Amino acid sequence: MAIAEELTEESLFGGKLRCLQPRQGYRFSVDAVLLAHFLAPEPEARILDLGAGCGVISLILSHRYPTANLVALEVQPRLAGIIRRNVAGNGLANRVTVIEGDCRRIADLLPPSSFDWVAANPPYYPTTSGRHHPETERAKGRHEILGGIGGMAQAAAFALRSGGRASFVYPAGRVEILLSVLRENGLAPKRLQGVHPYPEAKAGLVLVEAVKDGGEGLAVLPPFFICQERGGAYTSEMAAMYAG
Repeated sequence: MAIAEELTEESLFGGKLRCLQPRQGYRFSVDAVLLAHFLAPEPEARILDLGAGCGVISLILSHRYPTANLVALEVQPRLAGIIRRNVAGNGLANRVTVIEGDCRRIADLLPPSSFDWVAANPPYYPTTSGRHHPETERAKGRHEILGGIGGMAQAAAFALRSGGRASFVYPAGRVEILLSVLRENGLAPKRLQGVHPYPEAKAGLVLVEAVKDGGEGLAVLPPFFICQERGGAYTSEMAAMYAG
């Protein structure tokens, strides 16, 4: 459904949520939906959505956990404005706070050790990867132009209380980088799940949950398949994520 020339409106959870996003620019994809369902916060958790984009992760988490409180942090001004519209349009102004700012300067934006959970969908393409204009909204959302996993891991470690948890979605081919950076920032990986396009395909993404000041021990979960077969329909689990 078109709201204006520059925005579209997507329906989630059978129409219970409405999410505006740019028609041309940074749009959310399946990785954000996967990440939002990978978190398992306590009912009254305080959650930080790092690099929130249009705010879809915050919207999904607010729907799934109706007593949680969230902060959506986004560096790009237009996207931060869209999050505010999504928060207001879904009646979530009392539960979701939107902050426009750079996670690399998180100490100027938020108090330390003030969150129970962090959700992070970082830009993960190197700046030299592919053809893109570095000043576009889409490029800044997908490429490490405004920082990448290092800055987000540092921000997550700053924001989390000891024992708090952070979940990341990242390309499977760069999982060693992700795990190394998490450990360097005092975030101990605890759960890892590969995401495959279909059963015979290699994993394209990984979902990782880490604990601040946690000890050793990483559980590798069964693989998650987006589709039942190559070129086929979503698996029932994936369809349920979109439908609620």
